[in-house]
Amino acid sequence: MRFSFKKGYHRTYNKVMKYASVILPIPIPKILSGEGSVKKLVENKKLKKLKNILIVTDKVLVQLNLLDDLLNSLKENSINYVIYDAVQPNPTIKNVEDGRILYKKNKCDGIIAFGGGSPMDCAKIIGARVANPYMSVRKMKGLFRVFLPIPPFFCIPTTAGTGSETTIAAVITDPDTHEKFAINDIKIVPKVAVLDPLLMVGLPPHITSTTGMDALTHAVEAYIGLNGTKFTDQKAENATKLIFENLEKVYNNPTDIEARNNMALASFDAGLAFTRAYIGYVHAVAHNMGGMYGVPHGLANAIILPYVLEYYGESSVNKLADLARIVKIGENKDSDEILSKKFIEKIKEMNENMKIPRFIKELKKEDIPLITERALKEANPAYPVPKIMSYKDCENLITKLLS
Repeated sequence: MRFSFKKGYHRTYNKVMKYASVILPIPIPKILSGEGSVKKLVENKKLKKLKNILIVTDKVLVQLNLLDDLLNSLKENSINYVIYDAVQPNPTIKNVEDGRILYKKNKCDGIIAFGGGSPMDCAKIIGARVANPYMSVRKMKGLFRVFLPIPPFFCIPTTAGTGSETTIAAVITDPDTHEKFAINDIKIVPKVAVLDPLLMVGLPPHITSTTGMDALTHAVEAYIGLNGTKFTDQKAENATKLIFENLEKVYNNPTDIEARNNMALASFDAGLAFTRAYIGYVHAVAHNMGGMYGVPHGLANAIILPYVLEYYGESSVNKLADLARIVKIGENKDSDEILSKKFIEKIKEMNENMKIPRFIKELKKEDIPLITERALKEANPAYPVPKIMSYKDCENLITKLLS
């Protein structure tokens, strides 16, 4: 009876949020795409007005000299900059505060995020703290807790996966509790997203694969959830098709510029879909694998996705069958049930082809109760999932991830 009451509350909450997402004016960043597009960013009117920019990135990207074109174009246009490159793979509250201090110290008036999801998420919350100095990062947790708009903000993703360059979300880790939580607000959406495939050519294969599967997870969870619209379905379908056609191609041939560009567009479209239709249990569990053990988010999503899709069973059969037809899996005579199973099997096959494991080796059996509790707290009732998990359901699913 208690679980039935919770399910009723969950579905009522989902309906309210679906209505809100339709009327909420979520901005779409301006896109600069194609080879060498990073050099075009300085031509943007909003960026041209700035005098001192904080660039948020990580040390590896700096060492690889990937920022050179951006830095040279800023110098040529007499725009000063300071670099914060200490962002961790799962950015922490300390990363945010250190970046905010650097921003204030150098009297910055804008932010550029350069990198994968970690620098982009960290940069978003640095901006939120700059604009809202009396509000802690922890107080911003959840929906629409960023009161004042952040400074002018631009994103240059170097991976095709997180979609953070277009979303209202940023995920931060609290090192004190090992909890990973999301901050969601339309005020942290970037003004411009630069999708330059040349920046992605040198990615290690395991980063290409796991970030690509991250984008697929965004598309699939947005598509099978209950809060989808015609717009989000279209974006999720397009992203899924592009990923199925291009991800293994760039994994095997990293210098394929056309495929890299397609993956960048797929990530962007998947971001547009999930920031409006939201996500599901894959992310809820994956966030906790990141917070508890530091498992990279894309890797966690890739491993967990087939397990959650199998758990959903009949509740997502029709939608998964539609995706199977879009990516041309199966035969015309196949039923929706068969097509949905073939779609899940194809995801498993892609993981295997790209050497993504089936289990999370860091997972400890004694941690499962806490991870279960935290995953359900994150997902219920916020995520419009096709089938609601009980505590036992979630615990059983996480147990399957043990190696």
